[in-house]
Amino acid sequence: MKLSKLVGDRFKETPSDCVVASHALMLRGGYMKYVANGIYSSLPPLKRITKKIEEIIREEMDALDGQEVSFPVALPASLWEESGRYTSVGSELLRFTDRNGAKMVLGMTHEEAAVQLVREYASTYSRYPFMIYQIQTKFRDEARPRAGLIRVREFTMKDAYSFHTSQEDLESYYARCLRAYQRIFARAGIPEVVCVASDSGMMGGSLSHEFMLLTPAGEDSIVLCPECGYSANMEAAECIYHTEERNTEKGSADGSADADQADGADSGIRCGNASLRENASADDSSSLLPVETPGVHTIEELADFLHIAPSSTCKAVVYQKNQDDSFCVLFLRGDLEVNEAKLTSFLGEDIHPAVITEESGLQAGFIGPVSLQAPEGTTVLFDRSLEGLSGLACGANKEGWHLTGLDMKRDCPDAVYRDFAKAFAGGICPVCGRRSLTISRGIEVGNIFQLGDKYSRSMHMQYVDEKGNSHTPIMGCYGIGVGRLAASVCEAKHDDYGPIWPISIAPWQVHLCCMRGDNAEVRAQADRLYEALQKAGVEVLYDDRNVSAGVMFSDADLLGAPVRLVASPRNLKEGCVELSLRGDKASAVKIPEETAVDSVLAKIGELEEALEAKVPERI
Repeated sequence: MKLSKLVGDRFKETPSDCVVASHALMLRGGYMKYVANGIYSSLPPLKRITKKIEEIIREEMDALDGQEVSFPVALPASLWEESGRYTSVGSELLRFTDRNGAKMVLGMTHEEAAVQLVREYASTYSRYPFMIYQIQTKFRDEARPRAGLIRVREFTMKDAYSFHTSQEDLESYYARCLRAYQRIFARAGIPEVVCVASDSGMMGGSLSHEFMLLTPAGEDSIVLCPECGYSANMEAAECIYHTEERNTEKGSADGSADADQADGADSGIRCGNASLRENASADDSSSLLPVETPGVHTIEELADFLHIAPSSTCKAVVYQKNQDDSFCVLFLRGDLEVNEAKLTSFLGEDIHPAVITEESGLQAGFIGPVSLQAPEGTTVLFDRSLEGLSGLACGANKEGWHLTGLDMKRDCPDAVYRDFAKAFAGGICPVCGRRSLTISRGIEVGNIFQLGDKYSRSMHMQYVDEKGNSHTPIMGCYGIGVGRLAASVCEAKHDDYGPIWPISIAPWQVHLCCMRGDNAEVRAQADRLYEALQKAGVEVLYDDRNVSAGVMFSDADLLGAPVRLVASPRNLKEGCVELSLRGDKASAVKIPEETAVDSVLAKIGELEEALEAKVPERI
């Protein structure tokens, strides 16, 4: 490819709305063009990269006996109604009506389509197990698309679906897929991707993992233990704490004593009927004492007012369920934050921050677990951070008042405790028990789920076993966003000047620069090299323009080919060309023109071998 004919422009300036490096570099380098919020067109360099990623994915899926299929982008709503997701999934699912009045959706994921495709075919046990996959355009009406290709609305995704007759078979195949994903990311040039336990969310199922590229540009919080290697997405990370080891120093706490958000699920749970004891002795530290706290609404304000640590308080966090707007009140230790994913998973439905009005009977800023007079249908939950604690301060359910001396065992005898809190840095690892947890940011580049029979059962998929008995098959699901993976590689492999593409997915393996294109002899040398490299099967981008060295090298940096060749008047006098690696100025060497092709092939081979050495063996 000659650069003078390459469609797309490159720019020196960084667009003002770019918040991550990959977004800026891929716009500046002519990889993509903005069309609408969260929607981009791909220019030739990006198309070449994603094509190579897709081929890596196909090779790994085929090695798992996967069979490639293609599902429609537009699907009848009836399929999603069968699974129940037409109403349970929020506005991320784009719903519309066609000209005939039929309800339709744009596929954001294709579990329903996969079941519909094979439920007649897979009616007998002899056809199991099997896996089908596609690489297809999807649309998710993302509320806040950002960071270029990292979070978009329209995207290309590989999604695979496996079908099994036993949990043991699913688990065995799941392990093979997990290893295949590790191979895909290593082959794409980012072997540092980590596999973390995750929350299944709207996908459902009993077990799921996400593959995370750790980078400050990531949106997800990853909980890691450097001592034992434990890793989990914040949404799924268990929060463990020894109640006897509460902090003694004051700290800040997000949200108010009730105005953080939360949901719950055991409707009807109530604490003991202890009432405000106006006449209790002030020096009786074990008594439940009312304290007037005018203007004190938040945990931080309460801790300052009483001269205690936030960890010595009990805060209420209130949500409403999306389905019926009923209230959910969660009580947890005042220094902790609510993990909304855990709560949503426990409830089995979506929630939103509560709007507390006078008619609700809840006293915003003063909600407590003792004598709570909540509206009918309110769900009340308790985080296990409160279990066994005493001497806590909490809301008194009365405007301008709090209680001190709360004893959870005495005052809330019917409380049932569960894990609803976010893990935190310095917390206790659930595997090795050390107080060693760290929190990092990460980009999710892939996910895998053990779906069980969530979709096959709801969509009435069945098979007959060898004895003639009917059963529901179980499923696995495995996804990778192709464009997001390309952007993630750019995020991990770049410098201030542009991407440094791994040899396996680089748009071109070699960037050939012809310095002083107006010099006939230099032009002739560069032309000879271009033809020879092409004959040798090398993917080469030839900058044949008559532009300044600064422009030429700047464009070469933005296009990020791993190997660079430079033909120039000075090199020509020496009968050689300059060979270097992108991002490594110290690698520059002069090589004779007659051995240039062999040297390039050798360098490409070295890069491929170094990359392959980090790819794990298949299971």
